[in-house]
Amino acid sequence: MSLQPTEIRSLVPARMDRLPWSRFHWMIVVGLGFSWILDGLEVQIVAATGYAATLGMGSFEVGLAATFYLLGQVTGALVFGRLTDKLGRKNLFLISLAIYLVGSAVAGLAFAPWFFYIWRFVAGAGIGGEYAAINSAIDEIIPAKYRGRVDIAINGTYWGGAALGAVASSFFLNQDIFAEDLGWRLSFFVGPVLGILIIWLRRHIPESPRWQMTHGREEEAERGVDDIEERIRKEGKEIPPVDESKAIVVKEYGRVPFLVIAKVLFRQYPRRTLVGVTMMVTQSFLYNAIFFTYALVLENFYDVPPASASQYFIVFALGNLAGALVLGHFFDTWGRRRMLFGTYVLAGLILLVSAFLFHVGALDAVTHTIFWCASFFFASAGASAAYLTVSEIFPLELRSQVISYVFSIGQLVGAAAPALYGALIGDGSDRGPLFWGYVLGSAVMMLGGVVCGIFGVSAAGKSLEDIADPLSLVDANSKDRS
Repeated sequence: MSLQPTEIRSLVPARMDRLPWSRFHWMIVVGLGFSWILDGLEVQIVAATGYAATLGMGSFEVGLAATFYLLGQVTGALVFGRLTDKLGRKNLFLISLAIYLVGSAVAGLAFAPWFFYIWRFVAGAGIGGEYAAINSAIDEIIPAKYRGRVDIAINGTYWGGAALGAVASSFFLNQDIFAEDLGWRLSFFVGPVLGILIIWLRRHIPESPRWQMTHGREEEAERGVDDIEERIRKEGKEIPPVDESKAIVVKEYGRVPFLVIAKVLFRQYPRRTLVGVTMMVTQSFLYNAIFFTYALVLENFYDVPPASASQYFIVFALGNLAGALVLGHFFDTWGRRRMLFGTYVLAGLILLVSAFLFHVGALDAVTHTIFWCASFFFASAGASAAYLTVSEIFPLELRSQVISYVFSIGQLVGAAAPALYGALIGDGSDRGPLFWGYVLGSAVMMLGGVVCGIFGVSAAGKSLEDIADPLSLVDANSKDRS
């Protein structure tokens, strides 16, 4: 005879959401948010292709290295996303980071393309796992009042890492300082060295009390919140009393079958699934289209030397970072739907204007980069919010898995963009094909904004449990939240 799971009345979500901002939350931001800096750093260092000459790799082989990294991300997201929901956030954000560190470092020791591909795949798998585990943990630990701006800012720091990678590449690949066979190898150790420090910091980050609450570990969850509250009181901050009316009754919910996941995605929350997939696909397509081909545009249409392209990229990256940092606040004050609609549509409109100006030859390298910066100032906030949205609008028990599924779909669709836009660029003799490519990118982004505006979820300032009932919730409210 099987025993029925014990029902537990819990105030854990209410206690977490009423906490004032503190040094503890800054530790969460730094310890968990550093993943995006590492990803941006990693991608930009690899994009510099310093390894190509040493390993005898041509353009196709370099592109293949990026493909293996992408496939690793998708694999890591799918595998570790499910494990994160099963084994806990902390276990996986330690494991996934360690896998990335090993993969990146060993890739720096490569002696042949095949060896490089294997370890680029491993590094990508670690980063893919990070995306699933980290977004879940951040949204479950950060108070509802601050969740939007914090999540968006953290995701946006990818571009800070990319800018850092561009600077690092210009240093390590300078053959007046390092030998050709040495500089690129050293650059691959920048991320792992920084990551070791972050692993140490993450050891002091607690497991998500929300995850513990739904996995039969209510006592551990309560003790965890007690510890957090004690840390905050030691800072001299006052913690308001708990609203007892916000208590929820849950029972332990074990492994989530795939049929249940499918039911949640396509029957219970079909509109949310549409929003999540649309956001991830549209932003991935646009970003991959521009990010991986910007140097080709500068070189083929504006005669910018390859060595100078990184200077333009640094400005582009900083514009992306600024967008996430400046606009993130408004996702908590003006609301998710308004900001998602606005950022996606404005990004598309600015890109459309630049497309026409590019077509008639009215731009140069500087002014074109300015338009990119303006467009992606808004696109960056919207793209960062895609991860926030997917993370907060689905039940806790399958949050990481849904992130991994939607992320993978976005990455796979977006992977086609660099090849497509590379073909449209050609040798730079005809601006027409790329003009229509920019029109397509603009239309795709604005379509994403319209979908968000119509079907988006008003989640600003709300507890995660008010946005989507946990599967473990007893006597869940039956109202339609699709």
